[in-house]
Amino acid sequence: MSVPVSQMWTVASYVLSQKLARRKQYPLVLMLEPLFRCNLACAGCGKIQYPAHILKRQLTPEECFKAVDECGAPIVSIPGGEPLMHPEIDKIVDGLVARKKYIYLCTNALLLKEKIGLFKPTKYLTFSVHLDGQEEHHDLAVCREGGYDIAVEAVREALKRGFRVTTNTTLFDGADPKSVRAFFDEMMALGVEGMMLSPGYSYDKAPDQQHFLGRARTRRLFRAILSNRNPEWRFNLSPLFLEFLMGKRHYPCTPWGMPTYNIFGWQKPCYLLQDGYADTFAELLAETEWSNYGTESGNPKCANCMVHSGYEASAVNDTFSSIGGFLATVKATLSSRYADPGALKLLDEPQAIGQPLVQIAGAEESSQPLQETRA
Repeated sequence: MSVPVSQMWTVASYVLSQKLARRKQYPLVLMLEPLFRCNLACAGCGKIQYPAHILKRQLTPEECFKAVDECGAPIVSIPGGEPLMHPEIDKIVDGLVARKKYIYLCTNALLLKEKIGLFKPTKYLTFSVHLDGQEEHHDLAVCREGGYDIAVEAVREALKRGFRVTTNTTLFDGADPKSVRAFFDEMMALGVEGMMLSPGYSYDKAPDQQHFLGRARTRRLFRAILSNRNPEWRFNLSPLFLEFLMGKRHYPCTPWGMPTYNIFGWQKPCYLLQDGYADTFAELLAETEWSNYGTESGNPKCANCMVHSGYEASAVNDTFSSIGGFLATVKATLSSRYADPGALKLLDEPQAIGQPLVQIAGAEESSQPLQETRA
């Protein structure tokens, strides 16, 4: 099992209750960003490109609890920035555990060994460690030499202490599918609970704009990676979402499925786009022009998006919307090899190797967030 039965039951019960209440717009995961500060400056990241006075701000635990209670989603993902840089992150986690929320604390793990004593193992807390592939590729993607080794050592320590650990991998144009598959083998050998996977989103503010995937290239890449699978691979994602990435399914975006709350309020319309903010979650649902978003809308900002935060909820909705969707999920769960001779040929194609626009810094140079060192 890639997730505990109790978590699967909680999510299934929650979604079914929304269906029975005939709610079309409901949140599945709250993306709670308590701060934007980070101790990395990744070339493909658009979340940390703020001036210093913004990067110094952070949500209080009470503000976090209010947002979680208001939203009501059963799962809370805590991205950033780097949430382990928040001075009260342990209080935030403790408060969410007390509310019996399933928490995915997203971290690059540079501070995990130092901070891990602040937390207690529980089924409600998972460290979702950002690893973008094998050592060379990961260090290149995060613009930090040695970042992979630090993260892997932190994963080992967390697992030794009894914590739930998953990986979170974002893939960009030029990714080598053979290397990604080898990375999956390494993570399973390491002992992580499961792996999360998504193509990168082309943030306007990201320093490197050359390596974001278009939809056709996304499907081609994920077909090569996810076909002919090793049966030992475990993914902490809907199997129908993985089929969507492979080009086997078509889904509209569900931008309200993973709403975002941060220091500015409720972000319209989703985790990836910033088209204003709402003061309350109810206002976010009622006043956002949802028809302006998603591939079908014609919005150019949505044209190439196939990201987890927009389409995982769509896949989950498919599972619970019909007998056909449920049976497809069961089939994909029980029979997930996806034999595909054509995809095997894709693995042998030469891969273009690109370089990010941001140079990799040494350990000492990268010890402070890029934005703070510029301030």
